[in-house]
Amino acid sequence: MAKTKISLLTLFPDLYKNFLDTSLVKRAQDNSLVNFELVNLFNFTQPKKRIDSPTYGHNSGMLIKPEIAGMAIDQQEKKHGKAFKIFLSPKGQKLDQKLSLEISKQIKQNNHLLLFSSRYEGIDARVEEVYADLEVSIGDYILMGGDLPAMVLLESVLRHLPNVIGKQESVDIESFTGPFVEHPEYTTPVKWKNLEVPEIVRSGNHLAIKNWQLDQAAKRSVLNNFDWIRSYELSLDEKLLASKYIPSHYIVLMHDQVLLKNGEPGTTSVTSLDLHDIARSAATYGVKNYYIVTPLKDQQKIVKTLLDFWHSDSGKNYNKHRHKAVSRVKVKASLDEVLEDIKTLENLDNKNNITLISTSAKKYKNKTITYFDQKTAWANKNPVLLLFGTGHGLSSEILEKSNYILGPVSGFSDFNHLSVRSAAAIVLDRWLGLNIKT
Repeated sequence: MAKTKISLLTLFPDLYKNFLDTSLVKRAQDNSLVNFELVNLFNFTQPKKRIDSPTYGHNSGMLIKPEIAGMAIDQQEKKHGKAFKIFLSPKGQKLDQKLSLEISKQIKQNNHLLLFSSRYEGIDARVEEVYADLEVSIGDYILMGGDLPAMVLLESVLRHLPNVIGKQESVDIESFTGPFVEHPEYTTPVKWKNLEVPEIVRSGNHLAIKNWQLDQAAKRSVLNNFDWIRSYELSLDEKLLASKYIPSHYIVLMHDQVLLKNGEPGTTSVTSLDLHDIARSAATYGVKNYYIVTPLKDQQKIVKTLLDFWHSDSGKNYNKHRHKAVSRVKVKASLDEVLEDIKTLENLDNKNNITLISTSAKKYKNKTITYFDQKTAWANKNPVLLLFGTGHGLSSEILEKSNYILGPVSGFSDFNHLSVRSAAAIVLDRWLGLNIKT
């Protein structure tokens, strides 16, 4: 493989000197795997002339002039051939392991990588339009310039180039190369600060150790990196392994303690369509039980009649998939009865050990969490009950009891009147569903 040329265009080349002369980055240069060239953008302007200029419009700040950037890029491509050109920018694509791997493939194809690090308010947008093959951000925050992001990108991307890392295995099994992050690792001494290296790791049983490591990796991934693991096309075995560490989830559709059209709390009628459709959503997303709460005896009787059929062999023979979904439906007279049932099923000492998450079409300042906050809601590893309201939503009494409230389901329109079965399906998908990116 020919030596990879990396052009670093910056206003502050001194920032890179220690970085390029340290650890594996230095070793990669010493072994003739990569060659860095620092390019000072100030070299492309006349003495006493500014390299930046005020932005048009009413925005504050200065932008690097397009002709300066153009000359610097053209010079490097004339010297080293066409480059894969990356501009570091907070508006760029988020850097993750997948993108890092894609960039490394581009380097192998082009053999010349060019990183452009802006300062001030950035760079004239026309430069990116003409030259950029990719814009990259390292996170949703603003730094003083693109130099540190450029170093972060290099640390990530160089690991994928042949022979930069001593053992390829170290790259293949590290976090974010697959659906699971890395398992815990230990060294001597066996006991430190009253913490002991797990006995299984010291057992010498390679199969047992491998299974333990996979199990721990799945646990870490679910509880700390759920958005990462759900972005993968998981095998059935991987789904089942991960599901061990997702807290038990239950859902309840409230036909009591809900708001009526006049704004007062009251009861609503049960519909068979809600029963069937939400049951299928519950089964799809691994919800243990789906409860319907109504205090009305005649409504309970109607629901039980439906459930008796679908729970029977006749229902199973009629439609086995519907039978499987509806088999997890229960009718209860109150929310307290639901909590008592979950407490029994989960062998809990106290029904307060159940995390209540309400859903609402309205916005609330307090208790609100997003569909990215599983780590917060699952921190205590308690079973989770998601509450859905009929009518015009859950009463304030229910919302006050809840530990958290999920924000409204909405799109890019001013219409926000989903049926409860549609809302339930969307909420379950956003909260527990896979969101595959590969």
